[in-house]
Amino acid sequence: MTQSEMVLKYIDDFGSITQLEALNDLGIMRLASRVSDLRKSGVRLDSRMEAVKNRYCQTVYVKRYFRSL
Repeated sequence: MTQSEMVLKYIDDFGSITQLEALNDLGIMRLASRVSDLRKSGVRLDSRMEAVKNRYCQTVYVKRYFRSL
C-alpha cells in the first residue's frame, strides 16, 4: 500500500487527518505532499485550519484534511 493510499484509508476510517496523526499513526512525514498527489489523481479533499493548544498552552493552528462533500 502506498503512502497516499494509507492517507486515503485513514480519512475514510476516521473522517479526517492532521500532520501529527499522519506521523504518529502512519509514519508519514510529508502529509501535504501526499494530499497533493491524491488531488492530482482526482480525489476531492478539503481542509480547514483548526486551533489547538501546544505544550506551553499557546494556541496554534494545524490543518485538518477531509473528503469534500
